[in-house]
Amino acid sequence: MAEFTLDLNDDQRQVRDWLHGFAADVIRPAAAEWDEREETPWPVIQEAAKIGIYSLDFYAQQFFDPTGLGIPMAMEELFWGDAGIALSIVGTGLAAVGVLSNGTEEQIGTWIPQMYGDADDVKLAAFCSSEPDAGSDVAAMRTRAVYDEAKDEWILDGTKTWATNGGIANVHVVVAVVDSELGSKGHASFIVPPGTPGLTQGQKFKKHGIRASHTAEVVLEDVRVPGHCLLGGKEKLDERLARARERAAAADGGSGGERVKNAAMATFEASRPAVGAMAVGTARAAYEVALDYAKTRSQFGRPIIDNQGIAFQLADMRTRIDASRLLVWRASWMASTGKPFTSAEGSMSKLYASETAKTVTAQAVQILGGNGFTREYPVERMHRDAAIYTIFEGTSEIQRLVIARTLSGMPIR
Repeated sequence: MAEFTLDLNDDQRQVRDWLHGFAADVIRPAAAEWDEREETPWPVIQEAAKIGIYSLDFYAQQFFDPTGLGIPMAMEELFWGDAGIALSIVGTGLAAVGVLSNGTEEQIGTWIPQMYGDADDVKLAAFCSSEPDAGSDVAAMRTRAVYDEAKDEWILDGTKTWATNGGIANVHVVVAVVDSELGSKGHASFIVPPGTPGLTQGQKFKKHGIRASHTAEVVLEDVRVPGHCLLGGKEKLDERLARARERAAAADGGSGGERVKNAAMATFEASRPAVGAMAVGTARAAYEVALDYAKTRSQFGRPIIDNQGIAFQLADMRTRIDASRLLVWRASWMASTGKPFTSAEGSMSKLYASETAKTVTAQAVQILGGNGFTREYPVERMHRDAAIYTIFEGTSEIQRLVIARTLSGMPIR
């Protein structure tokens, strides 16, 4: 088991510096253009693929880093460059995590490589969970999956929303209801292979922030996928549903039962510290711009950082950023070493880091004053981008609910 440490080893520092160089030299110069265009930055993704950043091998190396710090370190540096472009580069990862969390070894080996492609033929993947009437309330999901035993096929029908890469992805991972009586425990995840009839892109959203990342609805109409596209396999699903039914029956009788994993929640549990790291990267970027500005901008004959009102804000900003990183690193280390989140440490990291990103970017705009409100300076874009962290992959309110339930053991609503 890897010991917890705050010191990166030589290999990690080398990777961090490599990623930072790519973020500084390739991502940042392109950030304003693709934010304005509100389109997927294919040239930047292709550049990332050419040097090995957008690849299965790279993310596997970071994912299996025994310290757990590979992924958060990578996310922080890329999102320091720009949140919208970085999300376009790493958005496939959520679908990959969905397969890693729920799939068999054969499914992992078959589908994850197809999600990335290679430098000459870049592919994308999309994770489709949220619906127009089922965001935080996953139990309200309406997309259905019905098994056609005669053909060994699953038939998917429904509409997904807020899907990163939705509709333009080569591979879609779709969460659907297989047993409506079990609520969120009656869900399963399915691979929809490239070119499957019946899957189309619905509305593409024009967003407040992360505008270089494609976000859209995914419409599924009589989408038929082979039985082997059920992540985990049917035998495992049947066993899980049987346990859920037994647990529900035991609960009706006044006794408890074992915890049954929900397909979507398993993905989000694994990705929350990574989202926290993204928020840290955006917050750090805004803080650095504000610090440099405060040291060079003069008013009343002196740099504005000479004023406590500015200096103390910067001190608080840096303190919150470092505290957020520590929470993210702790949760990532715990996850990599198999330590359970007994106090919802994953949700803690995502909650605090995402709220920090909103606070720090807002303070950065304030420190830059009128300049911070214009698109001539990047903090305006960073402030818009930061808003998403408290919303996607579990709102701040949901994170607080998870933490409170975990700490109290009570079904807090």
